[in-house]
Amino acid sequence: MSKKPVIGISPNYSYHTKEYSLHEDYVLAIEKAGGTPVALFPHQELPDFLDGLLLTGGGDIDPLLFGEEPLHQSGEINPLRDAYEMRICQEALEKDLPMLGICRGMQVMNIVTGGKIYQDIGVQAGTTLKHIQQAPRSYGTHSIFVEDNTLLTNLWENKRTIVNTLHHQSCSILGEGFKASARSADGLIEAIEHENCSFAVGVQWHPEAMKTEEMGLLFTAFLKAAAEHRQKQEEK
Repeated sequence: MSKKPVIGISPNYSYHTKEYSLHEDYVLAIEKAGGTPVALFPHQELPDFLDGLLLTGGGDIDPLLFGEEPLHQSGEINPLRDAYEMRICQEALEKDLPMLGICRGMQVMNIVTGGKIYQDIGVQAGTTLKHIQQAPRSYGTHSIFVEDNTLLTNLWENKRTIVNTLHHQSCSILGEGFKASARSADGLIEAIEHENCSFAVGVQWHPEAMKTEEMGLLFTAFLKAAAEHRQKQEEK
């Protein structure tokens, strides 16, 4: 097996075509940061050989899973993916397996720990910014502001950076153990991190698509945590 940290990635699933799909940007970001990406599937247990877990972006999460009835603005849900990602996310947190959640993935991490999300930020949060951009995925269209004493503070020189934005949902009430590590100018939570885990970070934007130095540092930090996890497991 490769000596590089092995990162499990959750793909999307289509009920219509009965197919799994995974955007190459996730794979390329893990490889560039020094990891070996592998796809995970709902019928599997979380493999013991993983050194990290990447929860990817995608569609809406079933509101019943966080105790709410669906609003008219809620989109298509994917019960198979919801159930699987909730299960492996919970297991990763229990094992302190390094984990990065992107967009939907961040919301999964928050819900698993008892948090909630806005089903639609325009209706429920009164957001004033354009959070579903009409621009290439690689292009950043609004600012985020990093909180003090967070992982992002240590990674980036600037407390303000520009990110892409492709979401109509966002974390509202944070789950147990999580704190906000970045917000947009209209106050929405843009990044979270778990205070009791070695690396459990969620971001609302898509760093894998931007390919900037700052986003590369985020993946490098994730892979560094995965490598350290691997070393600890080998020493047991």
